[in-house]
Amino acid sequence: MALSTQPYKGARDFYPEEKRLQKYIFNKMRSVCEQYGYQEYDAPILEPTELYASKTSDEIVNEQTYTFTDRGDRSVTIRTEMTPSVSRMVAGKRQELAYPVRWYSIPNLWRYERPQRGRLREFWQLNVDVFGLSGVEAEHEIITVADQVMKSFGAKSDMYSIKISSRGLVNYFLSDALGLDETQATTMIRLIDRMHKMDYAEFSAQVDALFGPHQREQSEPELLLSFLKAGSVSELTAELKAHESVQKMQQLFNLLEASGVKNAVFDPTLMRGFDYYTDIVFEVFDTHPENNRAMFGGGRYDGLVGLFGVEPVPTVGFGMGDVTLENFLQTHGLMPQLHSATDVYVVLIGDVYEKAQKPIAELREMGLNVAVDASGRKADKQLKSAIKNDVHYVLFIGEKELEQEQYPIKNLHSGVEEKHGLQRIVSIVKDYRKP
Repeated sequence: MALSTQPYKGARDFYPEEKRLQKYIFNKMRSVCEQYGYQEYDAPILEPTELYASKTSDEIVNEQTYTFTDRGDRSVTIRTEMTPSVSRMVAGKRQELAYPVRWYSIPNLWRYERPQRGRLREFWQLNVDVFGLSGVEAEHEIITVADQVMKSFGAKSDMYSIKISSRGLVNYFLSDALGLDETQATTMIRLIDRMHKMDYAEFSAQVDALFGPHQREQSEPELLLSFLKAGSVSELTAELKAHESVQKMQQLFNLLEASGVKNAVFDPTLMRGFDYYTDIVFEVFDTHPENNRAMFGGGRYDGLVGLFGVEPVPTVGFGMGDVTLENFLQTHGLMPQLHSATDVYVVLIGDVYEKAQKPIAELREMGLNVAVDASGRKADKQLKSAIKNDVHYVLFIGEKELEQEQYPIKNLHSGVEEKHGLQRIVSIVKDYRKP
């Protein structure tokens, strides 16, 4: 039986055309991160399973990981996210690092889940984290970086919104204002996290069922539903406005406004799925009706580094997946027109391969990317290969051209053909390459 040519379910092949897009996306991400002083790092794709078991939800560990026993009888897991790894790395050099630490990575990740739009089993994710800043300045910087990454792809502010909430506020409201016990509060948080996937009447009924009779008499279910409808910090009660978490959020909104981030909004329904977030959380949502969904997010997680037996380090970060970003670019017509990195395709006329090496080497020394067709086929077939490879210029080299040191160069897009020396050819090609 013949082997299948299809990739593993939920994974992708990257032919040169797809790889060009990935390279474009990664380059944009790197450029923005490094503009803000972030340095790139990486970690092993395999981690001990207990690293995830102690730092993420049981659902991810038990149902969404690729976990196996290695030949040393150790349980290992292909990384599903980068946060546990980077926390381990910071803990490993806790005393040696210069704070604040600004790191980013674009790792290859795997999760075993049902492939669907915006979600595959294999994906890449930009991770940006700042360690060592306890003030709201960290959230401001991280959200600004996320916003700038979006803008670097040509996105306008009305194409997406940045929804912001506070786990500190939610925890205070549920426990202190409403008097929910720990079990009730935890269950309520998970319910709120799913509310936008449910019918509102069903959600309201489940909210009501989580309160006890006395709590219902105090109209606490109604208080909760009213809280979740608040569209801005100004709509909260006077008691909540006085809470430090709300004051911190208001400061954050002021900083974002001053930085030109105009599309940040308060959304108390935003819970974020991971249990390790400790304060402000945020998610970036696509506003297009055909792709109206959360794309990526992050927040403050001050406790993870301390789990490795060292002093805790305040941390804020986010993760942006490549699949949801590509969907966003496609939906908003922001996909770039990308071409081959090869500048010139050399068509050899006759048996001149050896003699042509000198001018070809000179072209490369002067900064051009040059592909040589050494197939010995007729010129028209070589031209077809250049076109299929999406090369902009073709250079013809034969005995006559080598003798005169003048070479015909053809622009395959315009059809214009001219004859020049090597330096002029390099100048023409580099002028085309200019942005």
